[in-house]
Amino acid sequence: MLTVALPKGRIAEETLAIFAEIFGGEFKFEGRELIMEVGDFRFLNVRNQDVPTYVEYGSADIGVVGLDVITEKELDIVKLLDMQMGKCKVSIGIKNEDERDWSKPNIKRATKMVNITEQYFAKKAVGVEIIKLYGSIELAPLVGLADAIVDIVETGATMRENGLKVAEDIMDSSVHLIANKNSYYEKKDEVLSLYEKINRVVQSRSNI
Repeated sequence: MLTVALPKGRIAEETLAIFAEIFGGEFKFEGRELIMEVGDFRFLNVRNQDVPTYVEYGSADIGVVGLDVITEKELDIVKLLDMQMGKCKVSIGIKNEDERDWSKPNIKRATKMVNITEQYFAKKAVGVEIIKLYGSIELAPLVGLADAIVDIVETGATMRENGLKVAEDIMDSSVHLIANKNSYYEKKDEVLSLYEKINRVVQSRSNI
């Protein structure tokens, strides 16, 4: 049996739809169900940020999670496949009336993605002070907590609605299929068989 960690919400539903397309039958969490077993699979319904942790520590053999989360957590896992879902960017946002100026001293960035932010500005040789927040990040520049934010952007609507604009993109992200390193070797046939089936669906959808 393969254990699959899925992020709660739309990505889990889209992934389970792929499983239903491949194997037939119904793949659906009921209510607040956190564990579901169907055929040779056990699915775990967990927070998006926790998916790679379950995979790295072997509580799940494989998982589905955004590249931004993988990059931020710097965990030791195997990246198997870009599933071409949940496409977004990690971007820097500033107030509409502000101009991008990384030369200012003591620039403050508010974000939940501390590692991505630190690494990006280190490459630019720009010193920043990072303020870690867990939600409502767009609020930080509006009340003077930070000069800018680093956050996930899909359409940019949330920033626009809060008087912010994208100043710079840091990275592209999309949902990836990942595997635990031990599982990848110990259950290689099952893992690669599933990878190939999912990849066929992903490729067929991308060609539509």
